[in-house]
Amino acid sequence: MARPTFLFLFLFLFLFSAFSSTSTTLEANTAVSTLPAAVDFPNPHLRRAYFALQAWKTTAIFSDPKNFTSSWVGSNVCDYTGIYCALLPSHPSITVVASVDLNAADIAGYLPPELALLSDITILHLNSNRFCGVLPDTFRRLRLLHELDLSNNRFAGNFPSVVLSLPSLRYLDLRFNEFEGPIPSALFRLPLDAIFLNSNRLHAGIPETLGDSPASVVVLANNDLGGCIPSSIGKMEKTLSEIILLNDNLTGCIPPEVGKLRKVKVFDVSFNRLQGPIPASFAGLASTEQLDIGRNQLTGFVPGFVCGLPRLQNFTFSHNFLTGEASECGARGRGLVRDGRGNCIAGITNQRPPTQCTAADTREFDCSKAKCGGGRIGKARRIRPSPPTPLSNSHKSLFSGTPPPPPISELSPPTKSCAPPSPMASIPPLPAPSSCGHSTPSHFAPSPATVVSPPPTEHPAYHLPPPGSLPGYHHPPPAEHSMPAPPPSEHLREPKPPQEMPLPSPPECAGQNLTLPPVVGVSYASPPPPTIPYS
Repeated sequence: MARPTFLFLFLFLFLFSAFSSTSTTLEANTAVSTLPAAVDFPNPHLRRAYFALQAWKTTAIFSDPKNFTSSWVGSNVCDYTGIYCALLPSHPSITVVASVDLNAADIAGYLPPELALLSDITILHLNSNRFCGVLPDTFRRLRLLHELDLSNNRFAGNFPSVVLSLPSLRYLDLRFNEFEGPIPSALFRLPLDAIFLNSNRLHAGIPETLGDSPASVVVLANNDLGGCIPSSIGKMEKTLSEIILLNDNLTGCIPPEVGKLRKVKVFDVSFNRLQGPIPASFAGLASTEQLDIGRNQLTGFVPGFVCGLPRLQNFTFSHNFLTGEASECGARGRGLVRDGRGNCIAGITNQRPPTQCTAADTREFDCSKAKCGGGRIGKARRIRPSPPTPLSNSHKSLFSGTPPPPPISELSPPTKSCAPPSPMASIPPLPAPSSCGHSTPSHFAPSPATVVSPPPTEHPAYHLPPPGSLPGYHHPPPAEHSMPAPPPSEHLREPKPPQEMPLPSPPECAGQNLTLPPVVGVSYASPPPPTIPYS
């Protein structure tokens, strides 16, 4: 009996030792050498941040044409370009890295697991770069992350479920990537205020849990979602300000519950395969300024109460099978810009030819018989959308403070190969991001209507401070952390990867010379996302 007991005890102690060491695994695996003995970090938080950023720079960044990371030298991480420090709310005497903002840096690479060592950050802005691969599972350690902007990159794979594990997240921007698969139902149960998933490869419909979301802005445009608009959308009446479901291959009818959205300012379901009449419940859209139901298969009459909505500025119902409109819609003087081209309305120019306005084409559709999997015609032809162009002064985004987009005419220099290095045989390598080939998605780009744009409006909710002023953080007295660090002293040379530590295998990224679409707008604290960058 003594021998089995001894073996059991040995096994228990071995497993316990392995488990207790996981808290330091990421730091131990960073591809940086031991710092000189003379270097002393002010606190463990900044030490971990140093290891995270050096691992990112030395193992996972392949090209940095604008030299954003050239200042990432030495132990003073608060002087690194794009890195912002603040005082820890729970310990006001401790300085931590609270924000990373590398927007429009044109950096090529991927996100290594070691970034989870930045456990104090509340903002991670990486839009308009060439990052690829997937989000590492270690991101679930970023418990304070408030804003995540990964837009205009080359991330791939299924929807990054790790974002569902971020309890503080309020702003999520994943647009213009290559994410695919279904949207998790749990996403709309998170306390997010803004959700941008447009221009990916998402499919399998919009979850019925959409109505559980407290978000004020939801943009799912230019995917291949299919299915119907969930009737639960009416439950968003207290919070929803903008919803854009453009070019999502949606079918069925517009649910009457949309009329409950008394606070919505932008409602866009254009370029889909929606059928049936314009719902009578649209009379409840008291705050709507932009209403776009164009490029569908709607039938029936354009009611006067829609054109008479008190705040409506731009109403697009073009390219449907509507057969008439109320006289109120044609009245002059109230400043409503409407586009009703391409219908079957008698006495109005620019309508469909008679051969497309037969009784079969224009008969009203029974919404009770709608099948969310398809409409009257086959699957719509979907072509890649054109990248958004800068908005002129006459057509501003509903988001205020939008800076001009970064130029895309400058091609980035070639990046080094993504072939993985050979790790030590005795130590397994860190998990590597998956490959991220950048193939052409099948969407189409709607042409803008040739109508006069309405006066610019302002988004009511997005007035967050710049990255230095972070949720729950207070600046230490020396707040000048946005400038590049001075040249390092002799004993603070940039550390090099040790020979004994394995390096994570980078993804094999295709399309390195692909020109990315510009960013029209920003996120909360950096440029706000576009409200309608598609029309």
